[in-house]
Amino acid sequence: MKRIRLTNTVFEGLNNVYVLDGSEKDETGELVLVDAGVATSAVRDDLAAGLNEFGYAVGDVDRVLLTHWHYDHAGLAGAIQAESGATVHAHEADAPLVSGDEDSLSEMRDLQAAAFREWGMPDDTREQLVAYMDDHADLSGEPCDVTPFADSDAVAVNDRTLEAVHLPGHAAGLTAFHDPATDGAFVGDAILPKYTPNVGGADVRVEDPLASYVDSLTRLIDLDPAVAWPGHRDRIDDPAGRAATILRHHVERTENVVDVLADRGPSTPWEVSAALFGDLHGIHVLHGPGEAFAHLEHLASAGVVERDDDAYALTEPADGVAVDALFPESGIDRVVEWEESET
Repeated sequence: MKRIRLTNTVFEGLNNVYVLDGSEKDETGELVLVDAGVATSAVRDDLAAGLNEFGYAVGDVDRVLLTHWHYDHAGLAGAIQAESGATVHAHEADAPLVSGDEDSLSEMRDLQAAAFREWGMPDDTREQLVAYMDDHADLSGEPCDVTPFADSDAVAVNDRTLEAVHLPGHAAGLTAFHDPATDGAFVGDAILPKYTPNVGGADVRVEDPLASYVDSLTRLIDLDPAVAWPGHRDRIDDPAGRAATILRHHVERTENVVDVLADRGPSTPWEVSAALFGDLHGIHVLHGPGEAFAHLEHLASAGVVERDDDAYALTEPADGVAVDALFPESGIDRVVEWEESET
């Protein structure tokens, strides 16, 4: 496995594309990429230069395996396919967005517009956010033909067989590719070494986004791979520990949301976001209230808060809320065990 580092000044920075090939490229071997980078000319040049360092060209690529549909991971897939004829593979939940299906893109825009209103986002802010996203729509790249896969599908790559591990939350179709032979996993944005992946705003199609993501973190903890290769920045040498840390982060954030409601009274996701994160700019105007919404809905599902129109209110005093009990016991146990082992 080889890695190409790609610049990214729009999203989380320092994207990774992973290059899977045989011991040497020959007529029977395949050149496979995991993720593709965002569709800008600078990043395409980065990708071409990186492949060239390993003795390849974009036209040599046989397949592209996508961890999810976000532009910084899938944007160049269409350009790669156009130049090389490569097949592009994405989870069945994300495949229509990657392919550029107009009905799916229109549905996404409608869902986002409805979510922004539901979150209590002010009209002028909503207009600015929509304009921002429209201005960056070309980062999605060229439409392409996509071959969908499903959870647990086996993906043969030269002398190895990867398993598709569906980990929704940050995106509906987010999938890791686990290699049992090396016990390594290409995890996309399921976990990251520095940032905590956004939940709620990054993909408004995900129902009960925090619960979905908690299940994914628990699944990754149970998988317990030896190493994870993330979509941004550097390798993660304790993936289960990192997943446990992120899970603990969401427990703490849920506690913070309870505190905001106790202090402010009934509040919209936009108001909770402002209390948690302050003023937001650019894409974070999407992520902040989306994250607040995800946590509020998680509390609502447990009956800890109730919703009246767009505002959420506690159903009991904050000091009576046992937030740990709202998360899977096995996951919490793993968090505690890992945290204790690191001190």
